[in-house]
Amino acid sequence: MRRQPNPPRLITVALALVIGAIGLIYAWPIGALIPVLEPVARALGSVGLMMDRELGYLCLFACPSLLVVGSLLPGI
Repeated sequence: MRRQPNPPRLITVALALVIGAIGLIYAWPIGALIPVLEPVARALGSVGLMMDRELGYLCLFACPSLLVVGSLLPGI
């Protein structure tokens, strides 16, 4: 049986792009954009996560993973 991948929903693509941009900014520290993402760092700090290079790389990994999951599972 062949699976036909569906295009991911627009919200999934937008979320993947935002996660990818945040990951790119923190994985390869772009000094001019880090202060712009200070509200994101504060929001993640309230849940116990600290925005650093490691979390930036995890966000870079989560970006294409979210797109793959969104294309294979219906409704995501």
